[in-house]
Amino acid sequence: MQLADVARKNGLLALEGQEISNDFLKQGIGLCVDGHDPALVKKLLSSDINLTIQRHEVGQTMFKNMGVMAPAMGMIGTLVGLVQMLANMSDPASIGPAMAVALLTTLYGAVIANAFAQPMADKLARASALEKTNKALILETIAGIQEGMNPRVLEQLLSTYLPANKRVKAE
Repeated sequence: MQLADVARKNGLLALEGQEISNDFLKQGIGLCVDGHDPALVKKLLSSDINLTIQRHEVGQTMFKNMGVMAPAMGMIGTLVGLVQMLANMSDPASIGPAMAVALLTTLYGAVIANAFAQPMADKLARASALEKTNKALILETIAGIQEGMNPRVLEQLLSTYLPANKRVKAE
């Protein structure tokens, strides 16, 4: 809101000396100060958002695949343990350790999938969604500043990114 107020009162060039901690916002404001067309600014920043999301999806996919494959690997370990057990049926002392391998590999597969891989994939997806929303809000802010939008109107526009129960507190 402060940046929009400065730009409205003193023009876009007045934003050049402003301290901006968010790199994405700094990049967008830099493009505005340099006098680039709003369509180009939107295209560049949208491309940045889309490529960031694509990079995030690589990590999510890796953990999702791990979550899918871990139980299967556990079942393979179970089969190996059962083969060991059945191969040594004449020696009762070897049945216990072979059965332990069979059961533990199933447990490990389930634990890796359900306690590690899937929660990690979900956490990465949530973080990616939050970053996408944050960058979309910044993109909207930059477009509003470039258009010379009234800071109060811009504030109302940006408040739509908040849940309805938090908007009243922000206003």
